[in-house]
Amino acid sequence: MASMGLQVLGIALSVIGWLGTILCCGLPMWRVTAFIGNNIVVAQIIWEGLWLNCVVQSTGQMQCKVYDSMLALPQDLQAARALVVIAIVLAVLGILLAIAGGKCTNCVEDESSKAKIMIVSGIIFLIAGRLSKAEGKGQGLP
Repeated sequence: MASMGLQVLGIALSVIGWLGTILCCGLPMWRVTAFIGNNIVVAQIIWEGLWLNCVVQSTGQMQCKVYDSMLALPQDLQAARALVVIAIVLAVLGILLAIAGGKCTNCVEDESSKAKIMIVSGIIFLIAGRLSKAEGKGQGLP
C-alpha cells in the first residue's frame, strides 16, 4: 500500500515539475540586461525570452515584442528553446507512462510489465530533467 502512495506522490511531483518547466518556457526573463545611463531617467532593463523580447523603462512601462523570425533569436536561446520543448514533450510521455504503469490503474494487468513501464517512465523523467537543466547553461544559470 505504501508503494502505491509513493507512486502517486511521484506522479504528482512530476506533474508539478512539468508545470514549472512550462512556466519557465513562457517567461521572458531568460537573459536580463540592464542599461543605466548618466541618470536614472534613461535606465532600461532588457529581458530576452525564448518567445519574446521585453524592454522595461525606468518609469515602469514595459514593451514586449515577439521575435520576428527564428533567425532573430540568438543561437543559445534557439538551443534552449529546442531543449525546453523536447523536455516538455518527454515529460508528457513520462506522465502518461507513469499513469499507465501505476499500481492504482488497470491499463496493464501484469505486475512485472507495470514495473518495467514505471522504470521506463522514470528514465524518461531523468532525461527530461537533464534537458531542462541544460537549457539554462548558456545564461549563467546553475
